[in-house]
Amino acid sequence: MDRVKGEGLLFLIGFGLCIPAANWLIGHAGTACVPDGPCLIPVAPGVMAPSGVLMIGLALVLRDLVQRRLGLRWALGAVLAGTVISALLAPPTLVMASAAAFLFSEMADLAVYSPLQQRRLVLAVLVSSLAGLVVDSVVFLWLAFGNLDFLAGQVIGKAWMVLLALPVVYWLRRRDERLGLA
Repeated sequence: MDRVKGEGLLFLIGFGLCIPAANWLIGHAGTACVPDGPCLIPVAPGVMAPSGVLMIGLALVLRDLVQRRLGLRWALGAVLAGTVISALLAPPTLVMASAAAFLFSEMADLAVYSPLQQRRLVLAVLVSSLAGLVVDSVVFLWLAFGNLDFLAGQVIGKAWMVLLALPVVYWLRRRDERLGLA
């Protein structure tokens, strides 16, 4: 198996693992857990967010890398499989919110990333992830809790993960150029 496919499969596995991790975190890990609500973590001074935000931010970047390495069909398949996994693993009260947010956010990410990826990979990952994380945050919060109380925290938490991943994306792009893979 060549390097590109091997990396693509690693990104695909990581993408798939983000989904159960996010669903587990939201109900089990945080600095505070709201009764009948999510477990929360601080994402900025005075700003809290459901703890699953970190994994969702990472999932948005990994979906882009799956598409880059394995192609659009693999990315679409990963989104559809991720939606099913999200629905199966989410707490019963969050199934619809989790699955819908995942599907719509990843499709928004895909729609923005696809036309930009060949020219400016890092910019494509940044802009598409920002689009996806806003969609994910609004859809999830509205369907799960009927309000957007944690919107700022959701956006900030996911954005942190995207920003932390960008140096890796930049390194991959530079390495691909040196190896003639770009």
